[in-house]
Amino acid sequence: MATIEAPSAKAVVGLRKTAMKKLWRDPVARIALIVLALFYIAAFFADLLTPYSMHFNDPDLANAPPTTVHFYDESHKFCGPFVYSVERAFDPTTFQQTYTENKSKPYPVKFLIPGEEYKLLGFIPMNLHLFGVEPPARLFLIGSDINGRDNFSRLFYGAQKSLTIGFLGLFIAFPIGIIYGGVAGFAGGMVDNVMMRIAEAIMSIPSFYLLIALAAILPPEMTSSQRFALITVILSFISWAGLARVIRGMVLSIREEEFVQAAAAIGLPEFQNIIRHVLPQTASFIIVSATLQVPNFILSESGLSFIGLGIQQPDASWGNMLKAALDNVNDLLNQPWLIAPGILIFITILCFNSIGDVLRDVLDPRMQGTG
Repeated sequence: MATIEAPSAKAVVGLRKTAMKKLWRDPVARIALIVLALFYIAAFFADLLTPYSMHFNDPDLANAPPTTVHFYDESHKFCGPFVYSVERAFDPTTFQQTYTENKSKPYPVKFLIPGEEYKLLGFIPMNLHLFGVEPPARLFLIGSDINGRDNFSRLFYGAQKSLTIGFLGLFIAFPIGIIYGGVAGFAGGMVDNVMMRIAEAIMSIPSFYLLIALAAILPPEMTSSQRFALITVILSFISWAGLARVIRGMVLSIREEEFVQAAAAIGLPEFQNIIRHVLPQTASFIIVSATLQVPNFILSESGLSFIGLGIQQPDASWGNMLKAALDNVNDLLNQPWLIAPGILIFITILCFNSIGDVLRDVLDPRMQGTG
């Protein structure tokens, strides 16, 4: 009597390798992967790559324009990148602040320059920054905010929260949704009906109003990071229900396969059967779903911070940086570089969606079952 087995691990690994090769060969997906890799590297090494810390500020240079980097001195002689210190003045006629360069002394842009101390990777004490200038000059590549903080540096620190929040949500929501949907689909009958009614009840909870209620009852002494971590956990425990419904539908079909029935016939416990034979067959869908779900969490973080429910100042996130820029429309019209966080959010979402679309094509369910 022939033994019926699940698709071999070698075949599954081969399919994954083929999918990755096709993903890399696609020019749009390749660019998206490179851009995302650069974003995450920048966020991971933000302390080293930026000239200033997240909380550094110079009140005398609030709302300063981008620092002009010069390469030629007054005699038009090339002397490398340098800047001048900037002085602020108030025009009583126009009621506007003006910034003028003090050209009495140039300050060269230095690389691997000592500056504010930090801990690289959280435990290596360092004070080197990739580039910077010596005080009193400042190097604000895309200007400063209303508190005199460097917008360029804060983009990197904001990325640490805005980019990692998506994966934090996945680590909570996806295991719950996968296991819950797998058990419901494999068990079937009354168990399936009850579990799906619970999932549908959770899906019906209006997350936006729930977050508003949470923001009202959370203790005021909580830090913005603690507050948003709690909100993220709650959002994750709500968002798993949609995934569970899809996994349940896939499992209802997979459980009828001969290799699953054979495993049950020889006495393999149901839960082990689900983990070993059923859920691995949904891996392709889970991978695609993950790439498409991460942008939802990033947008949620940005949206919540934008309306004041997420990361709070002085901590940086792309959402609250964009909110600060849009608080004063007149400043935004005069300082268009302040919308840089919104541009980065757009690029990140576009990259994730591009990768998800390509993965959806190369991991088409009709390709599975070969080998």
